[in-house]
This record gives sequence, C-alpha cells and structure tokens, in this order.
Amino acid sequence: MIQWHAKSFTALSTRELYQFLKLRVDVFVVEQHCPYPELDGYDHHDKLIHLMGWQDDVLCCYARILPPGLTFDTPSIGRVIVSATARGGQLGRTLMQQAITICQTSWPKHAITIGAQAHLQRFYQSLGFTPISDIYLEDGIPHLDMQLG
Repeated sequence: MIQWHAKSFTALSTRELYQFLKLRVDVFVVEQHCPYPELDGYDHHDKLIHLMGWQDDVLCCYARILPPGLTFDTPSIGRVIVSATARGGQLGRTLMQQAITICQTSWPKHAITIGAQAHLQRFYQSLGFTPISDIYLEDGIPHLDMQLG
C-alpha cells in the first residue's frame, strides 16, 4: 500500500528532502546519463507541492507540482519519477492521477501543462494530455509540451 504525502518545501523533513533529491539524481542524472542542473531553484517556491509515494518507509515515486506562472502559464507537473525497483506495476499512472487531482483541487478551472519526455507521449495521452508543441531537446533528451484540460 502506497502512502501519499503532499507537502510544501517548508513542511518537508530533511529525510524526505534527501530521499526525493537522491531519487531524482539517481534516475534523471545517473540512469538517463544526463548531467543537468537538477537543483533549478524551484523546489523551495512557497506554492510548489512535493508529492511523494512511500511504501514500507521507502520513497518509491515522486512528482513536483508547480503553480501557474512558475514554468508555464498554467499549473504544471514535473520531475515525475518512479524508482527502478517500483516500476512495472502502474505506479506511474497512479502517481500522475494523484498529481492531476492536486492540480485540479489547488487551481480549479486551469489546464495542466507538462514538459514530457517524448518517449512517454503515449502514456501521457492515455491520461488525457494532448501535445501542444513540437518535439524539442531539453538537456539532450527529446521532449514535448502537453496539456490536459
């Protein structure tokens, strides 16, 4: 059973902060062989929400929910990640559904925008997102912007 925690930066424990930063670096930098500035200055924004999924006291998934105007004009979901040991069981879908619900509750009547890795386009389309940009390179990885609502 996944335990969900959605917290602002100031509500995070140092353990939670360490765990999600480590997970993000392990996957986005090390596993995907992509050296990029993981600490981009957004994590501590006062309206940003860190969504964490814990199982047996281990962080298994994470998403960052950004308010309108921070990275896009709309609320957005980023840094969507499932640990290597937790993949294959639809946890990514559940994580995104949780993040979408938080966006819709926090900023009702707004569309939600994501900057998706291009190879995950079909996954995000299955959640209702539609492409709104051409494919572009971000940190050497093909991406495209997609929107829900």
